[in-house]
Amino acid sequence: MQAKFRYSALLALLLLLCLVYLGGRGARAPRHRKARRSYLRAPGALATPPRPPSTSAACTMATCFDFSLCEGREFLVYVYPVEEAVPPSTSYVKVLEAVRASPFHTTDPALACLFVLGLDTLDRDPLSQDFVRNLPSRLERLATWRGGANHLLFNLYSGTWPDYAEDLSFHIGRAILAKASMAVENYRPGFDISLPLFHRHHPARGGAQGTATSNLFPVTTRHFLAFKGKRYVHGIGSDARNSLHHLHNGKDVVMVTTCRHGKNWREMMDERCEEDNAEYDRWDYEELLSNSTFCLVPRGRRLGSFRFLETLQAGCLPVILSNGWQLPLAEVVDWTRAAVVIDERQLLQVSEVLHDLSQPQIYSMRQQTQVLWDRYLSSVEKIVWTTLEIVRARVAPHTSSPLPHWNTHPGALLLPSSPSPATTFTAIISTSPNLTLTSSSPIFRLIRAVSECPSVASIVVVWSSVVRPPPLQDWVRLGRLAPGTPLTIAPPSTSSISPRFHAASLAPTEAVLCLEEDVALSTSELEFALEVWRSFPDRLVGFPARSHWWDETRRRWRFDSRWTNDYSVVLTTAAFLHRRLAALYLTSLPPALATNPRPACEHLLINFLAAHLTRLPPVQVTQRRVVREAAAGREEEWRGLQACMQEFVEGFGYMPLLRSQVRLDPVLFKDPVSNLRKKYRKMELVQ
Repeated sequence: MQAKFRYSALLALLLLLCLVYLGGRGARAPRHRKARRSYLRAPGALATPPRPPSTSAACTMATCFDFSLCEGREFLVYVYPVEEAVPPSTSYVKVLEAVRASPFHTTDPALACLFVLGLDTLDRDPLSQDFVRNLPSRLERLATWRGGANHLLFNLYSGTWPDYAEDLSFHIGRAILAKASMAVENYRPGFDISLPLFHRHHPARGGAQGTATSNLFPVTTRHFLAFKGKRYVHGIGSDARNSLHHLHNGKDVVMVTTCRHGKNWREMMDERCEEDNAEYDRWDYEELLSNSTFCLVPRGRRLGSFRFLETLQAGCLPVILSNGWQLPLAEVVDWTRAAVVIDERQLLQVSEVLHDLSQPQIYSMRQQTQVLWDRYLSSVEKIVWTTLEIVRARVAPHTSSPLPHWNTHPGALLLPSSPSPATTFTAIISTSPNLTLTSSSPIFRLIRAVSECPSVASIVVVWSSVVRPPPLQDWVRLGRLAPGTPLTIAPPSTSSISPRFHAASLAPTEAVLCLEEDVALSTSELEFALEVWRSFPDRLVGFPARSHWWDETRRRWRFDSRWTNDYSVVLTTAAFLHRRLAALYLTSLPPALATNPRPACEHLLINFLAAHLTRLPPVQVTQRRVVREAAAGREEEWRGLQACMQEFVEGFGYMPLLRSQVRLDPVLFKDPVSNLRKKYRKMELVQ
């Protein structure tokens, strides 16, 4: 009886266990089916585990940058050697060359404050042929990587199809990220730097000029608003572009798109593609850019696009439709003065919003597009140098330029605009190595004329002769130096590529007058030239002028010393310049020119540099036909400049010199009125 009870209890227990097992399996079945349905809705969603973030979200300059590497020394940047097994792309070669050509570059990593990788990080799309694989392990082999601290990484493309997330496929650690198409949510303020997306054909140096064809007010163009580009039928970036046809009227508003891109566009096309493609082919892109007041810049697959730079260059005001985009270089560039940002959800109200802008606003913004394009965006070199300057300003805030300098001509990278015009100047008089002084030497008459200028602060004679100079009291006596004018006889600097500009860079005044020993100028001429320079402190302002021209037969640029109706060079035989320009001559010349200076050609080279920095011609002031005594004997000297001309063009990568037909004379200079009514009364007597 007891045995039968035990068997019954065991059977009941087995049945209970079976029911529990079957019930649990049935309860789990819906979850499996739900997971399977989720997988089918999002192909690939479960195929790979989620990647860790590429950046350290908490990084700031205070927490992730090692300032001890920069303290007590100048800001220097080291570029790692390029690995032969991993050659960089064409675009990254331009970036590395720009860093090496910057005034911050050093070849010694022990002196560096900032480091730039030789490994190409521009394109981090795994589907790209430029994608560098095994990057984390390559970085760990760098002795100075230190988790990315004090490293600057450049990137243009991140993520891949279909979501194009900002994923670099490796963790950058404590490195600063200079990246295009950066989202606001991923941007670390005061640490990262947002870059414009530039094409692989973007100029390496120099840069193409802005193509705005007119500065007339009011701004009048054939089209009010224009866009020509791809239309994405589906996926990221398709929402705004698929709705543009609602704005198109074929007259003042031109919105044309094409589905004809990608390998499988015919398979993806919708019912409107054929009509859109036909209308798209009717319009020329360059014509639209140059003949439109506003140009739409909608997001593409990524937040940024090439169109942003293209519209700025053309002087067409960019209308940005890209929600969440951290605008390029916005840390220093005020884009409200050159672009219009509109929420993508307001697409159909774009025309209405733009019509609210006044003509003075449009005119001012159009001018600003050309300033920003030329100063910071027209070449890879300028984009890279701007990036380096932003980092340098963070490291040494006391040396940084204020935001108004960044957003006004000539820009913060070059010759900062002086808030108040210079009132005094320093005269630098250069002497020739074979100079023999007598009591009648022209240099003494020149010293006398300079010393009588009310605005002169001091005179420095750069002595280059192997013969010892006369005692200072002889200079004062023979030059009949005006009382109270300091005079210094300085030996040439042996470490400088130019004694003249080395002395000018050390001048206590912003205004520097460069002269040569045999120049014949009056006090009135010098005072008037200073007054002109005060209006153009970023340019060379001087007396003797020359020009350049293209020799079609020899296929090269030529230097022209003949008198013509225009000029592009003002000789520093007698010219005013900014002390900062002289300093840049010593530090910012292209490497090929800085390492092989030609003293006989520095008149020409300083003009190349000034035009390159300002994109403006020099200014010539009233002059006599003969400025230098025995000028005819100097023609042989200028022939040597022909050899320098082509060398300088190759060094800068383009021809920066610009022609001008402007010569400035005093009011009433030669008018038939009483001489007592003229400010510069003695100028007419020496013409």
